[in-house]
Amino acid sequence: MNIVVLVKQVPDTATERKLTSDDKTLDRAASDGVINELDEYAIEEGLLLKEKHGGEVTILTMGPEQATDSIRKALSMGADKAVHVSDEALHGSDALQTAYALAQALGTIEFDLVVLGSESTDARTGVVGAALAEYLGLPQLTLADKVDVDGQSIKVQRLTDYGYDVVEAELPAVVSVVEKINEPRYPSFKLIMQAKKKPVEKLTIADAEIDAARVGLANAATETVDVAAAPPRAAGTIVKDESDGGVKVAEFLAEKKFV
Repeated sequence: MNIVVLVKQVPDTATERKLTSDDKTLDRAASDGVINELDEYAIEEGLLLKEKHGGEVTILTMGPEQATDSIRKALSMGADKAVHVSDEALHGSDALQTAYALAQALGTIEFDLVVLGSESTDARTGVVGAALAEYLGLPQLTLADKVDVDGQSIKVQRLTDYGYDVVEAELPAVVSVVEKINEPRYPSFKLIMQAKKKPVEKLTIADAEIDAARVGLANAATETVDVAAAPPRAAGTIVKDESDGGVKVAEFLAEKKFV
């Protein structure tokens, strides 16, 4: 079973994230890059499926040169190889353009299943999985918190507000996962050393037959018009209990329409 896991490098949420002043795109130099948290669950699910059904796991990343660090982390978790799509022409691509470029890159890889996190911590659009499936003409199974593969059939529990739905499709397919699906493993020292020798194929937009007119900031369907720093958090309200503390708290909550 050939599984491709999509991995995005994002700014560390523990550090301050910024946009550049010139084109209002993500300032990647302003903070450390890490694997998007939900993509770690996607990697783990890919590895679990490989352990159960055999085959191999390929990491697919679109991003600048520094995304190599996240690729190596994914390989050290146990993935077999990686494909890195990197080209200056991709700078500023929005979610739809990203899905298109990834679909083109997937045309260079043999796969039965594509797995990715349901959203990224930097953009939080949550649409790449669905758009990717549309570009590929494949079934999409989103928000999965359980995945079962039986031959050429795949079944997932799709997380909903009221519980879950059971969704089935034929392979190949695209699956996006949520954090409840598993617990990502920590790379062992042995796997970290092995990851250094695993193959990473570099692709330009020409290699992946990506149309330059369909990607990049100048061709994006969305635009960031203006940005501003969030205002500093105001001091909280302190209630002194003088035998009427409960009443004061209730009145404060009612004023803020919490009760």
